[in-house]
Amino acid sequence: MALLKTSDIRQMSKDNRLAKLRELKDELMHERGTAAMGGAPANPGRIRALRTNIARILTVEREEEK
Repeated sequence: MALLKTSDIRQMSKDNRLAKLRELKDELMHERGTAAMGGAPANPGRIRALRTNIARILTVEREEEK
């Protein structure tokens, strides 16, 4: 999971951003569920990367609302 660049996020349409946000939140929920059940995550940094990507998308959305 690579981090999304802010410039890439800004180039996305609003619908694409919202779809990507839903996808990332679903992945995060799945990863947290796996970790909660005691399973070792395949990639330990994945949860952090997902959270960072979600935050970046939300930041761009809020900036565009202003």
